[in-house]
Amino acid sequence: MPLFHSSSHSSSDRSSIDDPNTTSSHSHRRSRHSSGSHSHYSSSSTSPSSSRHHNHSLFGHSRKNEDPSILAAKEQVSRAEAAEREADRALMASKRAVREAREHVRRLDEEAKMEARAAKMKQDQVKSITKRAKPLGSM
Repeated sequence: MPLFHSSSHSSSDRSSIDDPNTTSSHSHRRSRHSSGSHSHYSSSSTSPSSSRHHNHSLFGHSRKNEDPSILAAKEQVSRAEAAEREADRALMASKRAVREAREHVRRLDEEAKMEARAAKMKQDQVKSITKRAKPLGSM
């Protein structure tokens, strides 16, 4: 059971955690689409209908006029979400490591108990043989 959210993401999220100046792949995708204008003409074409620019995001709001502090807050939240996902992965990995360590100790304990039983049986057999060998040669 994860502490925060359980979700699997690529290792590209991990690199954005290490460097606070980088953005997540989601926000990078957003900025790539919003920073440049989309035109439907090649460099040689100059028809009036093909020179329209689309500066709208997914919901039709212009990101060109969006406040820089809002953009910075969105990026900060995005980085925090990525850090939270990474923390969830680290927590799950540490829980798995603890579980594996406990299982290893349990197996070692079982092996030690079996070896102790075998040693006890061997000791009892040696005692029995010693008892039988004691009277030999005393006649």
